[in-house]
Amino acid sequence: MNKLSLAGLALALSAGSALAADLPRYKAPPPPPPPMFSWTGLYAGVNVGYGFGAGGPGIGVQEYAGFQPVGAAVVALGGAGWSLPTNLSGVLGGAQLGVNYQFNSWLVLGVEADIQAAGLFAGQSSGFVPTAPVPAFAANNVSVATGSQYVDWFGTWRGRIGLTPFMPNLMIYGTAGLAYGAVNDTFNYTTYFLPPGPVVGAASGTASYDSIKFGWTAGAGLEWAPMSYPNWSLKVEYLYTDLGSTTVRTNGIGPANAVGFSSVNSATHSVSHAWHTIRAGVNYRFNFAPAPVVASY
Repeated sequence: MNKLSLAGLALALSAGSALAADLPRYKAPPPPPPPMFSWTGLYAGVNVGYGFGAGGPGIGVQEYAGFQPVGAAVVALGGAGWSLPTNLSGVLGGAQLGVNYQFNSWLVLGVEADIQAAGLFAGQSSGFVPTAPVPAFAANNVSVATGSQYVDWFGTWRGRIGLTPFMPNLMIYGTAGLAYGAVNDTFNYTTYFLPPGPVVGAASGTASYDSIKFGWTAGAGLEWAPMSYPNWSLKVEYLYTDLGSTTVRTNGIGPANAVGFSSVNSATHSVSHAWHTIRAGVNYRFNFAPAPVVASY
């Protein structure tokens, strides 16, 4: 009886094991791959940099230096000219706001606006220049032209085209668009009337321009986002900015002689407002959007 019971138990256990072997086994699915990096999103940041000159020469011409009846308008007769350097330079810094959209694994398009506080300055002095010939009351005289330029602030509105050919988190981009800024130009032209002329003294005139000018800008840059902090990115950027040129004219009035003629001069001076910028910055993307991952089986 005991032998039969043991044989039955063994048979039942072997049958259960066989049935268990035939049951389907559950296998947990593999974890999904991490999301791919994407530049898509709204971002904001700050930057600091340095601007240096590309303005070319400031071109001027003395129109007249001599004597005219007191109260008469200065008549331009033509005369000596000069060419002075106008290379703006100085530190700048500001903030930017933009948005990117990544179309595929290598192409990113975006727009960016920035505003910069700037200390861009250039000063010029011609030294002594020869005077224009005068029809009467010829004098022994020399003249000096001086000028200064400031750009106190400027901003840009630009499009950006980015490529990511090497790493998804390293973007090489080109950029171009509208530029505008506050420009202040001052020009002074002084003629010194020396002995033995009929009048000894100086006629000095000053002219200035102070307004907002519009122009264009273009450049290129690199932007990199660490994979451990994908919402943050660092960038370096080069821009060429050109706000055009201005021309100012002076009329200088000096001492008069005994027969009612005053010493006068006039001159014009034209300067351009262009400069190179190299700057570094940091951005934070508010709505960082991972690229979609297509599952494969």
